Amino acid sequence: MRSTSKFRRIRSISKVKPTSAWATSAVKRPLRRRPLCWWNVSPEDGAEPINKSATARVFFALWPDPARALVLADLANAMASRFAGRSTRTDTVHLTLAFLGEVPETALPTLCAIAGGIKVPPFELLIDRLGYWPHNQLLWAGCSTSPAALLELVNSLQQNLGAAGFAPDRAERHFTPHISLLRKVPRIFAPGSADPLPKIQPLPWHCSRWVLVRSHATAPGSNYEVMAEFLLA
Repeated sequence: MRSTSKFRRIRSISKVKPTSAWATSAVKRPLRRRPLCWWNVSPEDGAEPINKSATARVFFALWPDPARALVLADLANAMASRFAGRSTRTDTVHLTLAFLGEVPETALPTLCAIAGGIKVPPFELLIDRLGYWPHNQLLWAGCSTSPAALLELVNSLQQNLGAAGFAPDRAERHFTPHISLLRKVPRIFAPGSADPLPKIQPLPWHCSRWVLVRSHATAPGSNYEVMAEFLLA
């Protein structure tokens, strides 16, 4: 693959409020023959130079449409009123497939090439339960049953990343599909026998794409930037 020394950001979603118009345009977007990545942009389009010594904190994820993101963010706020903790913002709702942490910026084209070579059909998720992990004080929403295509996507991604010398986070090697709703839940308010997790209204989610995301740390919490997207087909 030909490399280049220029890029621009595809879409910074951390400060953008999702709209129904965006969802409509996403449905009408034509299929691409290659992943939408920042190095596909020519320098005259306002590209920025890559700092070869810089690193990026990145992960692969499923990214919901604005309507589902809003439903899940509302659920997070409802759980925060009951269990406290820091709720996930609408613009940061996602389901992590593989977390890589800090990688050189120069490795980002390689990550996109790896992801672009994985072929898995679209699949349906049903977000139908809540869970809580005491060791990291995390309350999450997940699936009672994981679709075979989702597991195939994660396994292929982890194997191909490992073969290329990348090391996904240890926690992601034992994959439990989940969407973080609350972080840093105070232990005195944590779910337990006295206050168990409630049942939730099942939320169907048709997954037709996945993304490479860059995380930017800020005082209020991380902001996320979608660097590239890949179609499930």
